[in-house]
Amino acid sequence: MAPPRSPAEWPGLDGAAERRFAVLVIGDAGIEVRASLPGVRFADLGADRLCYAPARAVVAGTAVNLARCATRHFARVGVLAKIGDDDYTPVIRRELRRIGARDHLCVEAGVPNAVSVMLRDGPRCGGPGVRLLVVQDEPPGRRLTAAEVAAASAAIADADVLVADGYSLLSPLSRAALEEAARIAGAAGTRFAFDLVPHDVDARLPASAVLPVLARAGLVFSEAPTLARLLGRPAPTGGDGVRELLPVLDREVPGRPLWLLRFGATSLERVLAHRRGGPPVEYSTGYAEGAERAGFGDRLASCELYWWLSEG
Repeated sequence: MAPPRSPAEWPGLDGAAERRFAVLVIGDAGIEVRASLPGVRFADLGADRLCYAPARAVVAGTAVNLARCATRHFARVGVLAKIGDDDYTPVIRRELRRIGARDHLCVEAGVPNAVSVMLRDGPRCGGPGVRLLVVQDEPPGRRLTAAEVAAASAAIADADVLVADGYSLLSPLSRAALEEAARIAGAAGTRFAFDLVPHDVDARLPASAVLPVLARAGLVFSEAPTLARLLGRPAPTGGDGVRELLPVLDREVPGRPLWLLRFGATSLERVLAHRRGGPPVEYSTGYAEGAERAGFGDRLASCELYWWLSEG
């Protein structure tokens, strides 16, 4: 089903010894303000609070975040996203050039770029803290159209893998664009990988809006609790619970996608890899308490994509 070593062992989280393959990422791109609040717990706040803490503004979004990590593994990386038209537009383009990603951006004239705010508190007893993510409603990415995707068909066909995520399912326009991208990829022989986010997608969309996309994918990344809830099952609490989910996946989703189901104390410590008809393989992601959580999932996804493509 897969190479004998885990992705964290080979090609490794920090990049491949030999960069190969071409990946095109379709998703969000915008500006994000990030801050951590050491010593402050959201649950303890009962009044306004002024905090001096590490804070920065970065070019981010699902497509940019994955592309930034993918450039360490892949020979060619591209980003297909819809962005706004303001002073941040050249900043976003410049960041793609800086990280070495090809720009397949569509600009929506007269609208601002998406802005998000990510705050993480600092619990007293260790752990990653609680993340509060505030995202601009109706960002440009939700208006990416099937016609704009079709205009990038050559880039999709030229890639070894097209990677998309569940945020594109949150509006009818971007959902149609995602379906068109998957159709073009299938016709061109480009593999299709899908990241099942947001992690509360089960509360935002019915399973009927999500399962058809999963059936088209050759690879699906998902936190095991997210997928379980989407299928109307209780969230698994350990490896045995994740294994009990496998026959449900085989029954509910046609085809033979490779499922990479993340689980553990923070749903990031371990992965159970499963494909219909083969034995499941469990591996450690390398994530442990004290590791930098921001961006770890994208580092892991990048090496998992390379690992998957290398199986032939």
